[in-house]
Amino acid sequence: MASKVMDLIYWKDTERTGMVLTGLVVGLLSLFQLSIITVVSTLSLAIMCFTISVRIYYQVLHALSWGDGQHPFKTYLDLDISLSGEQADHYMQKAIVMALSAADTLKRLFFVGNVFDSLKFLALMYLVTFLGDLCNGLTLLIIGVIALFSLPLFYRQRQEQVDISFAKIQAQFDNIKDILRRLAQGGGPPPDPTPGGAKPKTQ
Repeated sequence: MASKVMDLIYWKDTERTGMVLTGLVVGLLSLFQLSIITVVSTLSLAIMCFTISVRIYYQVLHALSWGDGQHPFKTYLDLDISLSGEQADHYMQKAIVMALSAADTLKRLFFVGNVFDSLKFLALMYLVTFLGDLCNGLTLLIIGVIALFSLPLFYRQRQEQVDISFAKIQAQFDNIKDILRRLAQGGGPPPDPTPGGAKPKTQ
């Protein structure tokens, strides 16, 4: 299942990925005008009408000896999406650990376990308020879906240029973070990396 999802994200099968992306975007866009119940029921009706029509068509072909009688959706019916008991326990424990870790992080941020981290979280939430004025969660979800189907492929094709750009951005960010940390600790120049401090130049 994971490999099939990765094939969709990286456009291994262009036609299938295009259909999935189009369906997701159209379904999400329809939520702007219709309720989620209407969207889900309408999509279910459309899918059922299509699959039943195809199933009956293949049965008619088989009855007329024009087909082999194979189920048109046998690949999807044979797809194993079940989990064993050990796998279910593993994923459940992993989800619990992630939830507890997230709760612990939020606890330290809200109750100021580290002043610098809490200030960064405060600035982030302040910026999110502006983002909320510009768009809603559904718009961000649509952007996220489009990014999911475009950014991984773009990164694979332009990996070297992207890594160089991110390295420069990371260097600037680390520099700013170091300045803010020194200011939070009372200011002062950055420490001299030379052992024993800077030495005067000899004439």
